[in-house]
Amino acid sequence: MKKIFSVEEYLEEHAQYSEALSLLRKLLNATELIETLKWSMPTYTLKNKNVIGMGAFKHHFCLWFHNGVFINDSAKKLTCAKNGKTKAMRQLRFNSINDIDDPLVKYYINEAIKNQKLGKEHKPQKKGKKPLIIPDELDIAFNDNLNLKNCFDGLSLTKKREFCEYINHAKQEKTKQSRLEKIIPMILNNIGLNDKYRKS
Repeated sequence: MKKIFSVEEYLEEHAQYSEALSLLRKLLNATELIETLKWSMPTYTLKNKNVIGMGAFKHHFCLWFHNGVFINDSAKKLTCAKNGKTKAMRQLRFNSINDIDDPLVKYYINEAIKNQKLGKEHKPQKKGKKPLIIPDELDIAFNDNLNLKNCFDGLSLTKKREFCEYINHAKQEKTKQSRLEKIIPMILNNIGLNDKYRKS
């Protein structure tokens, strides 16, 4: 995953969707959300909390709603990245600029902002066996690289948990990003984060 240093650079990097992404950016920047860059992707925050992300992939582009599970999706437009695993994030997906319905997109954006102000955030349950919590950074990388997801799915639960906790335990976004960049080649080569400490 190439490191991006500005939203403008992100738009240039995804030239096939730049016009559409610019339109979404305009809608987002018309709100009180603060535009920033996290995981080398445009991210929009409220009081330092991630609310919405914007992403472009090979066959589509989208808005990520970090706590989209709380949005009233009466139009049935939101999708769950991985059913049964992705608890809170929801995606509003587009294939072309013609798919962007301004009033509908504004509705979802405003709902996300309203829910954030109400403090609606998904908190993982801590009952029974500790769940595997896929960090947002890794989830987004999976969407960009199907081979990475397949390699990760083939790992043992212990290795998966170590990779996820390695990112989740980082406090700063830049640390999470650098850790993600470190583990991607390890996942692709079936190397566990702590393999060197394990007895052969």
